[in-house]
Amino acid sequence: MIKLGEYVTRKSYQNDIVFEVIAIEGKECVLKGVDIRLMADAPINDLVVCDRGSFSDDFFPLMDTIANLDRSEYFYLPGKILHVDGDKSYLNKCMEFYKKNNVLAYGKSVKESEMFKEIPKFLKQYNPDILIITGHDAYFKKREESLNNLYKNSENFCKAVIEARKYEKSSDKLIIIAGACQSNYEELIKAGATFASSPKRINIHALDPAIIATSISLLDRSEEVDLLNLLSKTKYGQDGIGGLKSKGTMYVGYPRGEK
Repeated sequence: MIKLGEYVTRKSYQNDIVFEVIAIEGKECVLKGVDIRLMADAPINDLVVCDRGSFSDDFFPLMDTIANLDRSEYFYLPGKILHVDGDKSYLNKCMEFYKKNNVLAYGKSVKESEMFKEIPKFLKQYNPDILIITGHDAYFKKREESLNNLYKNSENFCKAVIEARKYEKSSDKLIIIAGACQSNYEELIKAGATFASSPKRINIHALDPAIIATSISLLDRSEEVDLLNLLSKTKYGQDGIGGLKSKGTMYVGYPRGEK
């Protein structure tokens, strides 16, 4: 018998994604991806209990930049990140990732539908270089063709991006990374996002937005982002996330002070 909190896969999807059971409603279970930003439901008889229920170290890669910075006589001030996430558990995993990579980040857990109201306040409070707007989304192919009907939260993400751009219009001064699994990539870019998911309307890894943000945070302000290389660091590359050419957000100074 399937129990709340167990980790399962779906037989009908060749057991491709590990989920946590977060609710049981009759013969159906509500599922949340452990690694993938995906909510789903499935009949109990389609589920198989599995052992793996948390991120392994493979999901917390150190950015290559860290080792190089530590050996230098220069000092470094990485760009500041504000991460607004509709899912607190994914936010916590991303915050752990920032900490491991020595990047200053502030995290806020806010429902997707409320983000556009809260983000202006957070931007004034933290004045970040990079803003992440993410959580859960889904693409419903069979619904009527309007942004609100086709996507679970893309409209909410777009509204939040628009509010952020009212605060700072320039992508050179505020890089915005927006979207989640299967989000409307084109509309998010039009709304003002610098990077967005999902060009191919596929799922993205829970850490993908954090990987993009951390890479840019650790790149010198004078250097242009190698867009193709950056996207290749994410789970599904350019199919999962795309964006605009931009520059890094890290200040570099010399020499280091006394410790």
